[in-house]
Amino acid sequence: MSENFNYISITDKDRINDNMTILRGRLFESTPVAIEKRLEGLSDKSVTFLKSLPTFVCSEIDSHADGNSMVIKYGRIADLKHSDLTVSITFDTLMDFGEVNFDNVEDAHKIFSVDRIQLYRGHWAVREGDSVEVLRRLSDFFPKFSEGIDRLIEQPEVDAEIEPPPREKKILGTATDVASFLKLLYEAPLEEDPETFFRGHGTAKYELSPFLLRKWENGDWKFLPNEDRLCKELLIAHYDEFQSDQYCFDRLVRMQHFGLPTRMLDITGNPLMALFFACSSQPQDDGEVIIFQVTSDAVKYYDSDTVSCLSNLSNLTYEQKNTIDVSLEQGKFNKSEVVGKLLHHIKSEKGFFEGRIIPKDLSSIVCVKAKRTNSRIKSQSGAFLLFGHEAKLPDVGQKGIRISRITVKAEEKIKILAELDRINVNDATVYPSIGQTADHLREQYQSKVRETEYEGR
Repeated sequence: MSENFNYISITDKDRINDNMTILRGRLFESTPVAIEKRLEGLSDKSVTFLKSLPTFVCSEIDSHADGNSMVIKYGRIADLKHSDLTVSITFDTLMDFGEVNFDNVEDAHKIFSVDRIQLYRGHWAVREGDSVEVLRRLSDFFPKFSEGIDRLIEQPEVDAEIEPPPREKKILGTATDVASFLKLLYEAPLEEDPETFFRGHGTAKYELSPFLLRKWENGDWKFLPNEDRLCKELLIAHYDEFQSDQYCFDRLVRMQHFGLPTRMLDITGNPLMALFFACSSQPQDDGEVIIFQVTSDAVKYYDSDTVSCLSNLSNLTYEQKNTIDVSLEQGKFNKSEVVGKLLHHIKSEKGFFEGRIIPKDLSSIVCVKAKRTNSRIKSQSGAFLLFGHEAKLPDVGQKGIRISRITVKAEEKIKILAELDRINVNDATVYPSIGQTADHLREQYQSKVRETEYEGR
């Protein structure tokens, strides 16, 4: 694989020292997805890989009257410890550049090959590329560092052959027909007190991320920086459509139904529906059915206070969300300016709501049972995984949500779809609109006419 290096951006330059902490939700932002998914669980092998990489620690760029500046250090991670909310590192500095002044922000872009969002946002990225090339660009822009950089470059690489660990997916087996699929489900080990939900992917390449939280291959966000604008623009254009929605979550469900990127992931209580989705697209790829075993405390209803908190994150701007710090003590957290703005939106739908949000709840992922307000939710036994602030769902799940998978081979998809059709799981029942039913009937009876014509020859 290509060479990599750590790029760690610290919000407050005064906190750049030998021991630093970054929010867990900012971990592996702007990291190529293929690398991020191999590291996100922070296994021992992942930590070993991160410690092997050359590392730049920089402050967010500071634009002021005299120009632009950032603190830059280069070295290695000597130790790494993590909790549910934070990652703490001990940093071994090999070269301290101090606070470096730039004539313009574009120079920082060119040196580190990062975009504007990354320069102004605290995060930890594992970047593709050669750290030596970054050092050489620093030397070109700032000749006073050339001698020290040359000495760094001459030093031998440390653990250069270490690669990130493979992804961990719990695969229950491979389904060749409906019967073998159901057999694998019945034989699957159950967690204590679970509710079980399912999701079908036409290709195993799909990630378990809501549309809003999907990224380009290089790790940049596709939609998240514009979440509030997306929601507001749709409301403005079709205001009457949302008049019956009582809660922000209800609006998100409607937006999801019409294809707007939201922080929700569709799941179903019907495994055969999930199998249908796994077989009905990407015919050239192996599909998969994902099984979610969700503990009762992680299952919420549409009117839950936690659901209101997570849903109303969609009303905050990207800049406002960037100031949320879920590592704060609860009292201080609820007195912060950005949480005050979030509470304003929550109280617009729940006037009685009290400002006592538990910080870690705001970064959680919960399973929500929605009102069955449209035919698709009714037919698909629909529910949703609602993602909180900077929340990520590892391949094997997390506390309260355990994940396993069943593979569906590409060459078996047509056969399985035919078997599902025999038990009335097809386009017409999965997408129960009059147009979809008409399409299904046309295809069904057209094939019967062909069969009759063939038999008559």
